[in-house]
Amino acid sequence: MNNVSSRKHQLFKGVEVSCCVKYFLFGFNIIFWLLGAGFLGIGLWAWAEKGVLSNMASITDLGGFDPVWLFIVVGGVMFILGFAGCIGALRENTLLLKFFSVFLGLIFFLELTAGILAFVFKDWIKDQLNFFINNNVKAYRDDIDLQNLIDFTQEYWSCCGAHGSNDWNLNIYFNCTEFNPSRERCGVPFSCCVKDPAEDVLNTQCGYDVRLQGELDQQKYIYTKGCVGQFERWLQDNLIIVAGVFVGVALLQIFGICLAQNLVSDVKAVKANW
Repeated sequence: MNNVSSRKHQLFKGVEVSCCVKYFLFGFNIIFWLLGAGFLGIGLWAWAEKGVLSNMASITDLGGFDPVWLFIVVGGVMFILGFAGCIGALRENTLLLKFFSVFLGLIFFLELTAGILAFVFKDWIKDQLNFFINNNVKAYRDDIDLQNLIDFTQEYWSCCGAHGSNDWNLNIYFNCTEFNPSRERCGVPFSCCVKDPAEDVLNTQCGYDVRLQGELDQQKYIYTKGCVGQFERWLQDNLIIVAGVFVGVALLQIFGICLAQNLVSDVKAVKANW
């Protein structure tokens, strides 16, 4: 009788949840949970500052892209995934762990699909990028966050507009029409200007009237290359780094899915021996 009891005890002891997998998955996800909460908090704070939370209808008022959406969407996804993985691992909850691995697998599949489609339909993606930038050029003065994003992009890639400085004709403040009363008429934002290293103070009026000059003269004062072309050139120059980042993210996602599935298997095996 004692031998039978001893064998059962040994069998039960042989099947247990791996503490290493459990707490590694917990630690892995609590970081993402906190980061997600941070991004979400920043996004909601930015919307509160702009009065969006008090008037949700204003979300659709902006003609261009609101960068706050990035913080809201990315933060929300990270928060949900981090919560499911963190609590699922800590409580050994197979339902949350399955949700975590399926959701993460779906994101991985969507990323893979987007990458393949971007490679196959390169020209279409280029047209969409051009359309996206031009739409945001039109809405440049409508939202401070969008304005800062465009300024950062033009400064970082030393570019102006989607295909060139004349794309700023799409904006009601910068267009060169005869009836435009704006002081910025036939100008460009300061982020298009070629920076003078000797200037300590940023000249925000450096782009005024610059497009009244010929193209060769413009090149002395502003960047005349479009951001679409500059982005393509940057992508080609940094292809290995960009590919490395995408592969690294993909491996992290696969690793997270494997850990979650491994923990689910351990929990099921322990329950089966109860």
